[in-house]
Amino acid sequence: MCGRFVVSDTTADLLPELVGELAARTEHVDQETGEVHAGLAPSWNVAPTDPVYAVRQRNGQRELPQISWGFVPSWAKDFQKQRPKPINARIETVATSGMFKRAFATNRCIVPALGYYEWVVREDGKEPHFVHEPGGALAMAGVVSAWPDPTKPEDDPDKWRLSLAIITRDAHVAPGEVHDRMPAFLTPDGYDDWLDGSLGTDDLLALLDHESLAVAPGLEQYEVSRAVNNVRNQGPQLIDPVRRADRADEPVPLFGDKEPPV
Repeated sequence: MCGRFVVSDTTADLLPELVGELAARTEHVDQETGEVHAGLAPSWNVAPTDPVYAVRQRNGQRELPQISWGFVPSWAKDFQKQRPKPINARIETVATSGMFKRAFATNRCIVPALGYYEWVVREDGKEPHFVHEPGGALAMAGVVSAWPDPTKPEDDPDKWRLSLAIITRDAHVAPGEVHDRMPAFLTPDGYDDWLDGSLGTDDLLALLDHESLAVAPGLEQYEVSRAVNNVRNQGPQLIDPVRRADRADEPVPLFGDKEPPV
């Protein structure tokens, strides 16, 4: 699955075909200084319900809104109280599920990330690992819902509240994985077909399968600090490798002695 991920200062630069120009037109406020900066707002511990950057296509133009992570279907009675708010949609059922099938057919997106976290359960607690593509960033496929706020008039620009789920698939093809599920990924070759709406259901599913198989073999993982477990913790130190050579059951960090990505 994908329950936390990272967006760094360099994520847009590592995905130029997807978010390069869009990020250049995006601004964010530094939470510590209050200063306004161009580009994506970094977050080293993106969690469910957070607003996340997602590339979508409307009227032939790509846009980069921030969308609430946790899918609220358009037919839900209350955006805040809706349960469940799934953060992931399984590729095996996303095209047929009553929750997701409309979004899969008409409202898809791509979520940029430097990498994401998965956990190994140990006797002494949950141990986070950072999964990434060395020297690159990840483009995760997603589906978007637009929920009509009944308290707002039709011409109000805030009438529609957006939410999303990240599509996942089996992870047996990814040598760097520590979980049985992983996000469905896209490469630059698949961006247009995924976003523009011209493909049918079977072709979209085949595209996701093909693209994920292209990305997965390049994934690597390593253990990181358990500070990741607290969603309030932030900072690039969260993806620094942790080495525990004294523990026999410790998975060997595939990242080796390189510096972590930034």
